[in-house]
Amino acid sequence: MMPESGHLADLCRQICTSTSRIVTSVIVAGCGLVGAWIGDRLHHSGHEVTMIDTDTARLAALESQIMGIHGQATREVISTHLSSFGKSIIVNALPGRIGHQFRLEVCDLGVSIIDVSFSPEDPRELQDAAINAHTSIIFDTGVAPGFSNMLLAEAVRRQGPLSKGLIKVGGNPTKPDDAWSYMAPFSPSDVIEEYTRPARVLRDGSVIVLPALSDRHLIDVPNKGTMEAFLTDGLRSVLDTIPSVSLDEFTIRWPGHIERYLDQKDHMDESSLISEWSWDPQRPEFTWMEVVAESDSGTIRWVVEAEGNASGSSMARTTGAITCALVEWTDQAELSPGIYSPEALPSDALAHCLHWYDKSGVGITCDESS
Repeated sequence: MMPESGHLADLCRQICTSTSRIVTSVIVAGCGLVGAWIGDRLHHSGHEVTMIDTDTARLAALESQIMGIHGQATREVISTHLSSFGKSIIVNALPGRIGHQFRLEVCDLGVSIIDVSFSPEDPRELQDAAINAHTSIIFDTGVAPGFSNMLLAEAVRRQGPLSKGLIKVGGNPTKPDDAWSYMAPFSPSDVIEEYTRPARVLRDGSVIVLPALSDRHLIDVPNKGTMEAFLTDGLRSVLDTIPSVSLDEFTIRWPGHIERYLDQKDHMDESSLISEWSWDPQRPEFTWMEVVAESDSGTIRWVVEAEGNASGSSMARTTGAITCALVEWTDQAELSPGIYSPEALPSDALAHCLHWYDKSGVGITCDESS
């Protein structure tokens, strides 16, 4: 669904009708559910795509026109495959626990990096190194964090400082079951990190730290039913970039999932959880996100939703489309060297993301009241 009339709608129309674009070489590090979708979509958008992964089965599933490199995504491998005749952009789609190390290795290559890895380290620590190397990095380019950051920034552009910002987001099976009622749409180790990392939130304008999985409560997800929300550490950079009195991010799961995790986490190793949360491409699933921004000027509420379909899982599309959009936006924008959070990008970057959501079958609604 295209955005409402106004500046963003005009920008989206310009993007939709634009046909002039330089074909860019894109190197995607990580060929998981999300990374593979990103590589495939960029290939079909006319880019030359190289994908690097340690899993031969994942690489074998790629289209023949996409170059697959088997092995670790090291600086040496990346530098070997940078384009010698044009611009190269790197996509970091590695699991969070190794995403930052990759960032450190390639930061001095003097290229643009779109980073969807959910690592605990703050990439902004690399600001000086990136500027000195003529590298630009946009980090947290997913649905949340990522698109949620951009929506909060858009709310501030429209209405000024916020009194409250609230994000609720989750990717889940369409129906619960008698077990976990869950399967991991991205690296299961990152899900475990999400469940164990203390949650930073904003209260009365100050950052406080609360236990992971705290403030559990039931919510109604339209057309799905009653689900459970709990605090997770997904706000990240917006804690010090979005002017607000309070900010919270909640992950949503089917009721019983977190209780089961708390009961069993001390008796199961990580490999068991990864096995039991394995992805089943035949099982119906969906992603749903609500972003609410309140200010003295009024309230804006966005809802993002997608169902899994033949073109990709809902999480691959809601996460991957933003990354693809920012690859193409960066290709045109000639971004200055440095480290960028999603909320620091201008409104035309958001318009690119809306355009990619529209063509990827991701629904967006926006209600604004004064």
